[in-house]
Amino acid sequence: MTHAIIAPQAGGPEVLEAVELETPEPGPGELLVRVSATGVNFIETYQRSGLYKVQYPFVPGAEAAGTVEAVGDGVVDFAVGDRVATGEGSHTYASHTLVAAEKAIRVPDGVDDHTAAALPLQGMTAHYLINSSFRVEPGHTVLTHAGAGGVGLLLIQLLKARGARVITTVSNDEKAELARAAGADDVLPYAGFPHKVRELTHGEGVNVVYDGVGKATFDGSMSSLRTRGTLVLFGAASGPVPPLDPQKLNAAGSLTLTRPSLGHFLLNARERHWRATEIFEAAANGSLKVRIGATYSLREAAQAHRDLEGRRTTGKVLLIP
Repeated sequence: MTHAIIAPQAGGPEVLEAVELETPEPGPGELLVRVSATGVNFIETYQRSGLYKVQYPFVPGAEAAGTVEAVGDGVVDFAVGDRVATGEGSHTYASHTLVAAEKAIRVPDGVDDHTAAALPLQGMTAHYLINSSFRVEPGHTVLTHAGAGGVGLLLIQLLKARGARVITTVSNDEKAELARAAGADDVLPYAGFPHKVRELTHGEGVNVVYDGVGKATFDGSMSSLRTRGTLVLFGAASGPVPPLDPQKLNAAGSLTLTRPSLGHFLLNARERHWRATEIFEAAANGSLKVRIGATYSLREAAQAHRDLEGRRTTGKVLLIP
């Protein structure tokens, strides 16, 4: 049997229930993975609440790491006993999950299972943000929000390695220290951040804003950009952004706005391999530090969602079966 968390209908964290299900059998091209750790991500709170439409009853989760227990027909790149991770799975709030072999990442030596579970979604998100949504170059000045969050801490490190100046926002002093330790040049509170960004950039503004917060920061993010700057809106932790008149982008300085998601930046095996290899190798050699801010037992999934939505977490949140 497989232990799993299920949302029988849309609602708050309290709808999440612990259940037992039949352990699935891998089909052609699939791996059955015994899960060591599952990554908790904001998208699962949107799915649970009904903001993103899913079919209920619903087992959340797309990110996990563990050990292959069985392989389906046609699988040639993985064998029983291999350690794998994925950020493109489904139903990973469970002790066992099925993963398409083409979307599995081989976990290198030097990366433990918890780190492996923490990396795929947020690590590859940070990778596509700075390489593909807006290509950051040495000397660029960047504003990224939620600097002590899972994506934020990885972004700061990758941006500094690229040679960028990094300004970030946080909600308290503890998170400010984490962002500074990751390498942020300037750490700001959310209150009044657009004005402070202008001061720090001598009135010019930043080249790009990476905004995963959404509604609460969107207008301030636009106000922080220099002429022809780019706003990369990749999440909505504070709620969805209201409809926007495109003329506002013109009036603010011929700005560019993009709303990407990870799946559109993992279109083929070559792209997936590029992003996963660079992120996992950086973690293996120690140049990228992964902060696991909280771990919960699988049965505590509801509390994990409460803490994530309440912005009481830092770094990555994991569930342990």
